[in-house]
Amino acid sequence: MLNSRAFDHSLIVTLRNLRGNVRGAVFTEPIWAIPYNLYAPYVSVYMLALGLNDSQIGLIASISLGCQIFWTLMSGALTDKFGRKRTTLIGDIFAWSIPCLIWAVAQDFNYFLIAAMINASWRVTANSWQCVVVEGTDPSILVDVYSLIYISGLLAAFFSPVTGLLIASFTLVPTMRALYLLSFVLMTIKFFVMNAMVEETPHGQERMAATQHQSLLAIVGDSRGVVHLILQSPATMVTGGLMIIVAIASMINNTFWSVLVTERLQIAPAYIPVYSLARSLTMLLFYFTVMPRLRNVDPRKPMIFGFVGLVITCLLLITMPPQSYWLLLLAVILEGCSVPTVSALLDKLIATSVQPKERARIMAILYLVVLTCTMPFGWIAGQASQINRNLPFVIIAVLFVFGAALAFVASRRVAPDAAS
Repeated sequence: MLNSRAFDHSLIVTLRNLRGNVRGAVFTEPIWAIPYNLYAPYVSVYMLALGLNDSQIGLIASISLGCQIFWTLMSGALTDKFGRKRTTLIGDIFAWSIPCLIWAVAQDFNYFLIAAMINASWRVTANSWQCVVVEGTDPSILVDVYSLIYISGLLAAFFSPVTGLLIASFTLVPTMRALYLLSFVLMTIKFFVMNAMVEETPHGQERMAATQHQSLLAIVGDSRGVVHLILQSPATMVTGGLMIIVAIASMINNTFWSVLVTERLQIAPAYIPVYSLARSLTMLLFYFTVMPRLRNVDPRKPMIFGFVGLVITCLLLITMPPQSYWLLLLAVILEGCSVPTVSALLDKLIATSVQPKERARIMAILYLVVLTCTMPFGWIAGQASQINRNLPFVIIAVLFVFGAALAFVASRRVAPDAAS
């Protein structure tokens, strides 16, 4: 009976019934996510072990961000000119397979710099892959689709402790070199398998025909009309505002959460994986129990509650006394319940609030604006953290208050999709 109910769960039913491009995207995602989560937590430590200093690591991050802005600007033109399918395959190999090989044999700063500049082109496939997933997919199942994609990432995170065991046995540098080689193999397989499982979308075929005789620079230069489309669409403007808020808050949280926990709250570093596991388990449970009930709801309404939950999480982090292990667990669980209602529903909002015919170029401009707005907040949060460890999370709380207010006002006054 239990097994029967499990297979009748709406997410499982959606997974079984996926067809077309979205099936290829969802089914192959773990082949990329698992190797990525194996090496990602140790990248900076690997750089330090090979002789880089903190300033060099920061310089690489800054140059990478600058390159991402360029690739974001070009992503819409490349996706339209060469098609969603081809751009995703070639872009993924260029952005991930080649850097993995460079990282595997890295010796000094120059190797990491070159790899980072190439890897920054993942911004192109972030656009083309999104088009592959969304175009032709029934909007009513988008919440389930994005939930499944997030779940694959969460499941992959459970493999990350394996890296710690390998490092304990073989030391850091040999382990990282082997993991990068493994990532090269698995990711490259993923890119070709997904390419075989998807077809060019109808919108992609239209845009390829329309841009056949245009140069890339001409397509980019023609984006002024697309900017006008964005400015004329209240739904897209609201979505862009929410994207900026979530991107800035996520960047600050990912950078300074462990600093706050270990330095101000004086939680032993050995416990950080425990809290990460608790967050992942909570999010998994939430994706399976709550998110399917929100598939046909205006995304902005439950997002209000998600933002409120994240504000409360920040207030707990700011006000709890040192060594509050149980209070921190409560904050982590609350965050695990709140993040899905913001992240997955924002993805659905992005998919439904953008004009389909110009999706690639609109997404390129939105991501460019988001990236540009996010850039200074790393420095701002760093300066704030030096003054007081709590201040970055005060900034996050204020951002989430604005997010809740924007979602509330938009849910009452703005139609939820661009077509409306």
